[in-house]
Amino acid sequence: MGNKKQTNTFLKAILTLLYRLYVLFIFLPLFVFFSVFIALVTTIGCLVGNIHFWGYYPGKLWGRFVVHALLLPVKVEGREHLNPKQSYVFVANHQGAFDIFLIYGFLGRNFKWMMKKGIRKIPFVGMACEYSKQIFVDKSGASKIKKTYDQARQTLQNGMSLVVFPEGARTFTGHLGIFRRGAFMLADELQLPVCPLTINGSFDVMPRMHDWHFPIWHPLTLTIHEPIMPKGKGAEYERETLKGAYEKVNAGLEPVYQGFVENPDQ
Repeated sequence: MGNKKQTNTFLKAILTLLYRLYVLFIFLPLFVFFSVFIALVTTIGCLVGNIHFWGYYPGKLWGRFVVHALLLPVKVEGREHLNPKQSYVFVANHQGAFDIFLIYGFLGRNFKWMMKKGIRKIPFVGMACEYSKQIFVDKSGASKIKKTYDQARQTLQNGMSLVVFPEGARTFTGHLGIFRRGAFMLADELQLPVCPLTINGSFDVMPRMHDWHFPIWHPLTLTIHEPIMPKGKGAEYERETLKGAYEKVNAGLEPVYQGFVENPDQ
């Protein structure tokens, strides 16, 4: 029994080493090249063509490339809940950096992101986000906050869906933090359905750390819950929708990550 355990431990160590060598010498160079290439294609496409197309499909390819290149299995559940003619406010838990690739690559809906304004500073990627009309959340003052919500409102009024991480920050534990009201206020104002998304596996692939580390092989799952349709308008209905979305996202998490844990970054 002891020898079998030692053999399994040895094989696991060898596989981990091989995976890390693959990531370092094959994946990372391809990732850098493809990220710059996709960012340039997105920027140029949005400048000369249809923002609706170029602001989404290159990013979708980028998300799929990253996940498949890292050999991560993906499972998507619940696509049957979505109406192709309906726009949604998608709200998802924020387990880690791979949430972006999973949603971009596998949600299967054209949408715009609500993202931190700091992403604008990332070379090439920030430029692509700017020209593709992604929505940067700026909380530096009342006028900036109003501008953010005005842009999000216009995006939704034009029939586009929106993806929001209502926690506003990646988790340190894999658990849910507090959901902020912003996305739910917009959905209530425009009477749009809120579609909760649960992400599993992203925290296991790359848990949030203070320094970079190698990704860990782990399956990813995206669960698309049944949308919460508007039942009325006002603060009471907004709170009810927020509570319902939180419960659905939490219920979809693996048991080890279910439940609230305070996030000091919120």
